Amino acid sequence: MTHKIAVIPGDGIGIEVINEGLKVLNCVSELDPNIAFEFTHFPWGCEFYSKTGKMMDDDGIEKLRKFDAIFLGAVGYPGVPDHISLWGLLLIIRKSFDQYVNVRPVKLLKGAPCPLKNKSEKDIDMLFIRENSEGEYSGSGSWLFKGKPNEVVIQDGVFSRVGCERIIRYAFELARAQKKSLTSISKGNALNYSMVFWDQIFNEIRAEYPDVTTYSYLVDAAAMLMVTKPERFEIVVTSNLFGDILTDLGAAIAGGMGLAAGANLNPERKFPSMFEPIHGSAPDIAGKQLANPLATVWSASQLLEFFGYQQWAERLLEAIEYLLNEKKTLTPDLGGNAKTAEVGDAVVQFLQQRYG
Repeated sequence: MTHKIAVIPGDGIGIEVINEGLKVLNCVSELDPNIAFEFTHFPWGCEFYSKTGKMMDDDGIEKLRKFDAIFLGAVGYPGVPDHISLWGLLLIIRKSFDQYVNVRPVKLLKGAPCPLKNKSEKDIDMLFIRENSEGEYSGSGSWLFKGKPNEVVIQDGVFSRVGCERIIRYAFELARAQKKSLTSISKGNALNYSMVFWDQIFNEIRAEYPDVTTYSYLVDAAAMLMVTKPERFEIVVTSNLFGDILTDLGAAIAGGMGLAAGANLNPERKFPSMFEPIHGSAPDIAGKQLANPLATVWSASQLLEFFGYQQWAERLLEAIEYLLNEKKTLTPDLGGNAKTAEVGDAVVQFLQQRYG
């Protein structure tokens, strides 16, 4: 089956790492006659913005709509404010295609470095399900008396029953299917409307899943426990902002941002889903072939899993673990001296030798 993939390399190291992700996906299609990809590249991002004054074409969403998935590198560059680059591309894609499920694995792979004392891969194996369409990133608010002494800004957090129910139910279904516990993270003691509402809906839905073990933590306590007792967490569901922050903490305890992957899903498949490494565009090392492409390979694994190729998704993770344990072909962030392309080549070589 041929899957049509829109490729947005973006900025900085995004261009370098996305090339390695495509290299690995092409290898999979060569090894498996049942899998084929058709890639279409789009030059959108901050360089595009510097030339046109916009992050993507005016009809960019319509162009993307016909694809089965989107593969994104990284967005951001000095001189373009972060809120411009984020709201002009990434967030507009997430919202336009109702990619309301953000899936971020926080899993310590064998061989990956961990800063936590006496913790191993059996202790750090969690999956964050982050609400991805509203909450604190809804874009609602006001800027009053701008530039005056009495200037006031209001940033609204929007929590709808539909939005909360569907993400919490998605997490419960996943926990039931995988026979794992589910932890809800909120801040109901201080955010007396939004998070009390979130907690209420979590408790309502929990009654429908008596077979799922559940926990609820305040976000500050959860951050502490992720460091001191990460084994407490298996599947985690939380809001847009809390999920954004905690998964970066998760990346730090599970090998670094070079191993952080993410999927933005429209589970109903009415629109394309988007897959991306979570690190930034790192302009300080862009063009030097120093970037770690393994997060992009992991996001390619998520793409394969979404299309139903579970075996190949697992094989890509197996390849990452092989490189981490072998320690011969790793980028500087993981203690090696290999170039970005060399790491991609090593993943391909592993797959060819093992499954060719």
